[in-house]
Amino acid sequence: MKPSQVLELARYRLGQARETLHEAEVLIQEQSWRGAVNRAYYAMFYSVLALAVTRQISTSRHSGVIAFFDREFVKTGVFPKDFSRKLHFAFDRRQVQDYGEFTTLDENSAGDTLANARDFVYAVETYLQSSVFPQLETK
Repeated sequence: MKPSQVLELARYRLGQARETLHEAEVLIQEQSWRGAVNRAYYAMFYSVLALAVTRQISTSRHSGVIAFFDREFVKTGVFPKDFSRKLHFAFDRRQVQDYGEFTTLDENSAGDTLANARDFVYAVETYLQSSVFPQLETK
């Protein structure tokens, strides 16, 4: 993949992350806790896909994306271990809410997941803008 294509795909993935984060915020306002958790997790997922583009790694499996983030960015110290915990927690919470039976979720849990997603997406975007693609502007 050409550098310009990598840049465009990373920009696209970050755009997905920001849009999905916005969807989570709207769902929180509407008190749709399960949907908000789903969209918050996906915002994190898309931001990790933006990181994967920079290493020219392609995976769409959630377990693969999470393992990639841990291996390439947490174990190497680019992001703190807390970010790994946030991603794993959001994934687990989304799994339970999407596939579990008789699950309940409250405003605080959904709000915490959204706050973690905001921090996560912002940190990934900042990293990409400062370290990998200084010309990567947000849209």
